[in-house]
Amino acid sequence: MFIAMNRFKVIKGAESDFEQIWLSRETHLNELAGFVEFHLLKGPERDDHVLYSSHTVWRSKADFEAWTKSEQFRKAHSGAGSSKPLYLGHPEFEGFQVLQTVTSDGTRLVAAE
Repeated sequence: MFIAMNRFKVIKGAESDFEQIWLSRETHLNELAGFVEFHLLKGPERDDHVLYSSHTVWRSKADFEAWTKSEQFRKAHSGAGSSKPLYLGHPEFEGFQVLQTVTSDGTRLVAAE
């Protein structure tokens, strides 16, 4: 599995606008092979921002990369940057190869190399 995350430093006072954009947009993620799940995360509050992260889980890094080159990706991101500034700087992308998963029943899954 592969996890793709973007971190956003949302300007204080813009949290509601940021959340509304994400919660109401069409993602088109479910149209792509290899998509597992999506999470929008709200993190700690700092002096000048609130940390958020978008987090997608993919069957493989190749599936994620196919998403970034797809028409669905272009449609999902077509409105990005068209509204007032909501965050400090640019989103920070982080990609992670999953090495181990432990499930609620105690099963341990180790990724094949």
